[in-house]
Amino acid sequence: MIPITVFTGYLGAGKTTIILSLLPKLPKGYKAVLLKNEFGDTEVDSKLAKQSNLAAVNEILNGCMCCVLVGQMKSALLDIRDDFRPDRIIIECSGSAFPATLAFQIRELERETDGQFKLDAIITVIDAENFTGYEDTSPTARMQASYSDLILINKWEYLEERALDLVLDHLNTLNDETPKIRCNGRDGVDPNLIFGIDSKLFKDRTDESVVVNHHDEVQTIAIFKGHPLSQDGLLPSDAVEETLLRSALGGVSKESVWRIKGLVRLQGGLHILNWAFGRYDLTKVDVSDMDGTVIRLTAMGEHGEVRRSMRRFCNELQAIVV
Repeated sequence: MIPITVFTGYLGAGKTTIILSLLPKLPKGYKAVLLKNEFGDTEVDSKLAKQSNLAAVNEILNGCMCCVLVGQMKSALLDIRDDFRPDRIIIECSGSAFPATLAFQIRELERETDGQFKLDAIITVIDAENFTGYEDTSPTARMQASYSDLILINKWEYLEERALDLVLDHLNTLNDETPKIRCNGRDGVDPNLIFGIDSKLFKDRTDESVVVNHHDEVQTIAIFKGHPLSQDGLLPSDAVEETLLRSALGGVSKESVWRIKGLVRLQGGLHILNWAFGRYDLTKVDVSDMDGTVIRLTAMGEHGEVRRSMRRFCNELQAIVV
């Protein structure tokens, strides 16, 4: 029997960071495989995950496997079982995913394989700094917090105690029975708190009534920039100035744009850019599959507004919105 732990959480909540912080705490020889779903078409976090002690990283791109790509997850889980025989599978949903549909697929797989798989837990990661903002406008964020075995409150250290109390009030209004634990990416979480929960969620097929059409609230766009060519065909620059990138990011509206992630070539090399609600970080990576591309990003945000905001961002960087 292979236990499956599903990580959900809204855009930029910090799911990947939490997952990666778990891995060094696992027993030596423990074989964990990560199945990751990205709403866009750019592999980003998996490049970091592949440098960890995971047995393997599989990625499903270009849509959400809880709706548009429904069915692909089951095939991927069967392939992982046959190829790796892992001790555990960790599924990281896209930030806009509603985990109930994934849970139903796993429950169905439990029955079809006579218990070779088991839904161990649905873990929801909350961005404490921004939750009260997007929870008011996003049915997906509310659903993620409502249907969960455990809620991890991330980025709480950025808040004063009173603001954190308000976040807890919001969470308890949505879900007052599920345990809630403060965490951060630096210290991570004890695997014993997350693994071995043996979820009772969604065992009843009548629970399928909770599924909603949730992607109407999110629009995804791609941003691309190749090598700039001069008139004589030389490459005058193959990198973005970090000060220019910082300036462009400073002009992005965090009300209409919730997430920007991807790869940017700076003077010091290729970096992963993770931007969420006004905060960002850059992580240097050693990859060779960018084909000379200077920028390859995916932005997610409010329908209509995200495109207008990202056009201004791209104009400053002389990039293209797709």
